Amino acid sequence: MNEALEVVSIRRPDDWHIHLRDGQLMRSVLPYTARVFARAIVMPNLTPPITSPELADAYRERILAALPIGSRFDPLLTCYLTDDSQADEVARGYRAGSFFAAKLYPALSTTNSQLGVTSIDRIHSVLTRMEEIGMPLLIHGEANDPDVDVFDREAVFLDKTLSVLLGRFPNLKVVLEHITTTEAVQFVLAQNGRLGATVTPHHLIINRNSIFSGGIQPHLYCLPVAKGERHRQALRKAVTSGSSHFFLGTDSAPHAITSKESGRAPAGIFNSVTAIECYAQVFDEEGALGQLEAFASLNGPRFYGLPPNEPTIRLERRSLFVPSDVPSGTEAIRPFMAGEQLSWSVAI
Repeated sequence: MNEALEVVSIRRPDDWHIHLRDGQLMRSVLPYTARVFARAIVMPNLTPPITSPELADAYRERILAALPIGSRFDPLLTCYLTDDSQADEVARGYRAGSFFAAKLYPALSTTNSQLGVTSIDRIHSVLTRMEEIGMPLLIHGEANDPDVDVFDREAVFLDKTLSVLLGRFPNLKVVLEHITTTEAVQFVLAQNGRLGATVTPHHLIINRNSIFSGGIQPHLYCLPVAKGERHRQALRKAVTSGSSHFFLGTDSAPHAITSKESGRAPAGIFNSVTAIECYAQVFDEEGALGQLEAFASLNGPRFYGLPPNEPTIRLERRSLFVPSDVPSGTEAIRPFMAGEQLSWSVAI
């Protein structure tokens, strides 16, 4: 612990993986992200998904219209890849600035992935074009074979799919999102910088036991699902090591409490309320507050070829109570760490 360090200033961070949803839900959660983060890569798995430049442009306008007055926040939109995606269309969106990257969801691997990719062979021409024009590929890295154990799906995806993809497209810029395993950490480090990885705050704080503590905890259910303690420790070591291959991506994914507490709880943890404070607490616990700025504010821009943000934010060692819920119209959303005390706060 860094008990003597009471204030930490870092360049304003970016969130390189987030779900903002749409409509009232988006309007409710967006201010929490815009409060802290300068940019965010916004996931395209809406209903219907963002598959064209026109849909991306319209979604961006809805996000900008929902921002609190005075906010300075840049949403970076992504293209939802399907078996029917066309290389020319994807490239058109990238060149126009409508798409910042493309997202690969293995079909049926997570929320709203029904139209995802069934095999990388189906999108070979798209990936070839993306490699040619320098368009990043963002991957939900889980095998979608129902016969594969849910706790093994990330490791199997690395072995059966991602290793093949990287071999076929050696110059494609790839990010493995929300990694959860020791195997993923080792895989990323073995790629010598051509593969980036995002890590969420919740996968640094909870393990799979947390989901079943005192009964099933649906608000801690996400995909990829939290793994065993050895994997959590490997993630904490990776993000605090100073390695430039790992960077911040919250994967904040809000759902109404009524939906999360239903008979078929959807995957997703809403952590935007206190994401940067959670990261700060983890880095503090690991004695690595000096590495927080690189992970949160520098590694992502470096990987994507963007300048880091000039403004700074200040974190103070000051108790912060996490609210039990966040209102959203007639519904409410349960934030990560609801009802608990964190040891760091953003000084606004």
